[in-house]
Amino acid sequence: MKNFRREYAGRSIVTICGVFLIALTIIIGIFLVVRGSGTFTKYHHSIFEFLFTSEWAPSDTVGVGGGKVGAGIYIVGSLLTCGLALAIAAPLSLAEAIFITEISPDLGSRVFQPAIEIFTGIPSVVYGWIGLTILVPFIRDAFHAEMGGYSVLAAGLILALMIFPTISTVSADAIRSVPDSYRKAAYGLGATRWQMIWHIVLPAALPGIFTGIILGLTRAFGEALAVAMVIGKTRAFPKNILSPTNNLTAAIAADMGNSANGGEQNMALWSMGLLLFIISIICIMIIHIISARNKKKMGAH
Repeated sequence: MKNFRREYAGRSIVTICGVFLIALTIIIGIFLVVRGSGTFTKYHHSIFEFLFTSEWAPSDTVGVGGGKVGAGIYIVGSLLTCGLALAIAAPLSLAEAIFITEISPDLGSRVFQPAIEIFTGIPSVVYGWIGLTILVPFIRDAFHAEMGGYSVLAAGLILALMIFPTISTVSADAIRSVPDSYRKAAYGLGATRWQMIWHIVLPAALPGIFTGIILGLTRAFGEALAVAMVIGKTRAFPKNILSPTNNLTAAIAADMGNSANGGEQNMALWSMGLLLFIISIICIMIIHIISARNKKKMGAH
């Protein structure tokens, strides 16, 4: 009876915590929808204007509209920096995951895996400060970039460094989850180690690898401080990756504290937050779809 009560109490606590997290997520979502939709319901701007135009001049007086809320520059800045970061980090992360799981698992588990995990605990401001003091001057001197090295390239490299641990860790776990029988069967058919990795292990681990990539992309979209320190924060479309620009998170972080609550600018910034929330939800849904397909596939086997 005593053990039953303990089990019931533990299960109740876990259930309450789970329900609380679900309720908190729903409340945050509702709050963002209510605040973020004010740009379109209260100040009567169109979604097309917000997403696809670039003139940003909202009014900061509560109840007074008529300004411009084109967030195109910020959206393009986010897409460019995150896309560049993913293009840099994904191949390196996958190579790292293959090395620590298939090439040198002993050294990987003792040295490389702990080192990667340390990177996940480094605060964003440290990444930004390193980018500001080392990376930005290097880009300025090496490429003679405008704005002294503040650029899409600097932001992309910093983001790549930040999402590298996430992608490599999840990818390594996905590769480890591939049954050893797959490897033994490949070797039994005369495959080399690289053929086994490329044709057997990676295809089997692909859903988990995609999950890691999407998680890294989600973090990249949500990062604000480190990017704001190196991107240049200019309200202009970048001419190339050496040009400065701005993105959604940096704009929110820079302007939200100086905007009047309920004003047109404040509502437009909340709309940016809502857009980021929607992007995160879409990424999470993609992860669940990939996981469900992987479970279905493994069940069929």
